[in-house]
Amino acid sequence: MAALLGRRFGMAAAATALIALAALGSASVTASKSSFVKSTVKAHDVVIFSKSYCPRAKAVFKELELKKEPYVVELDQREDGWEIQDALSDMVGRRTVPQVFVHGKHLGGSDDTVEAYESGKLAKLLNIDVKEDL
Repeated sequence: MAALLGRRFGMAAAATALIALAALGSASVTASKSSFVKSTVKAHDVVIFSKSYCPRAKAVFKELELKKEPYVVELDQREDGWEIQDALSDMVGRRTVPQVFVHGKHLGGSDDTVEAYESGKLAKLLNIDVKEDL
């Protein structure tokens, strides 16, 4: 394709056309991954986009002893994990994981989740009672 474009329009034009095609393909992938993130968040009460070796945010939800386990997307165990992480970055403004969503709203990363747990905000978002330390 590059050779055909190069002969017809010149190498600079061919290179520009190929870059534009690649950008369109990349935008399409990001859009589909963004749709995946949005539909996943909408379908579950709690969603954690994480990596399998990062247990901190997941541990907070175990501590709460929820009746329903959070839905966890382990990005390092998916072929499209990097693309999903790119889509998350575009959506929430952070590339780091984990990224946690509760009832469709972005809670934040690991530190934000721990802070929300310790302050009682997470329990309120989940509409659950938390046992007080005696």
